[in-house]
Amino acid sequence: MAGEKPITKAQLVTLLAEKLEISKKDVDAFLDALADIAYKETKKKGAFTLPGFGKLVKQHRKARKGRNPATGEAIKIAAKTVVKFRLAKVCKDSIIPPKK
Repeated sequence: MAGEKPITKAQLVTLLAEKLEISKKDVDAFLDALADIAYKETKKKGAFTLPGFGKLVKQHRKARKGRNPATGEAIKIAAKTVVKFRLAKVCKDSIIPPKK
């Protein structure tokens, strides 16, 4: 598995179309709509949950002090808003089973 390329959107569309027995065009439209809804909901409400995968969360970071790694000089890092993805426990456990 190591070194293999991740699946492309075109490959995902083909796999889903075959598995669900629907057209590639419908699968592609669904994936685009899902992404659009996820972006809008996260922007508007601050979070979007995709059951079984995880949650997109909009989070505000406070201003803080940092260091320039090249010079060691202290710098100010401005406050900003970031988007994080929190992996669902069921997703993590199915990919990497918990040790017993």
